[in-house]
Amino acid sequence: MSEHLLIDRSEDVLTLTLNRADKKNALTRDMYGVMGEAINAAQDDASIRAVVIQGSTECFTSGNDVADFIKNERSGTDSPVYVFLKAICHASKPLIAAVNGPAVGIGTTMLLHCDLIYAAENARLKMPFVNLGLCPEAGSSFLLPRLLGHPRAAELLLLGEEISGSRAAEIGLVNQALPAGEAVLQAARKAALRIAEQPPGSVRLTKQLIRAGISRTADEVMETEGQHFAQLLGGAEAREALTAFMEKRKPVFA
Repeated sequence: MSEHLLIDRSEDVLTLTLNRADKKNALTRDMYGVMGEAINAAQDDASIRAVVIQGSTECFTSGNDVADFIKNERSGTDSPVYVFLKAICHASKPLIAAVNGPAVGIGTTMLLHCDLIYAAENARLKMPFVNLGLCPEAGSSFLLPRLLGHPRAAELLLLGEEISGSRAAEIGLVNQALPAGEAVLQAARKAALRIAEQPPGSVRLTKQLIRAGISRTADEVMETEGQHFAQLLGGAEAREALTAFMEKRKPVFA
């Protein structure tokens, strides 16, 4: 259990709430590990029919906790980061995300593994990997072009520009854009409860058919991305970019 992750099991729904408001829900290895374990455990738990991942009414996640990220080893398929990524990649039960405020880096790429995504109209989705001297992760170099087409995927990944929740809904990155705050969380909860009422075997098979072949390829791509990511992380470009990024963020987290 992590103090920075709230876990609720009620009405056949597992809800994981990022709870690190002072750091804009920046993700640590501990948080990754707990989320991954919870999602994996839910796969064999007949009392869980759907999984919701959410932040607060103000913030989904600002991405990785950069200091924790640099200090700890990321590579290796048994690391907490990859436990989480593989859990969402291969989850057999529906994953639903509720996105308010910033969804940076993994905050956006994890959505590519979700089945239903509800975002605030003013949510801020961004994948600044190139800006930081890094490369895409979480299988996004495969999943994003497949979902949006090459031009839009290239625009988001090569330029690293931010888009709103409304724009994300327009291009098909999220299911629906809603007024910010509780409306987003309630929409995700409502969808999860509706799924929980459906015949579980049918739900499971339908998701399996929808994602047939996708998860396997995404898993392979994640391995390749991870190798390149680790190499880039140790390079001069990434060190300089990440150092500048951390300096810029100090006033935010002070």
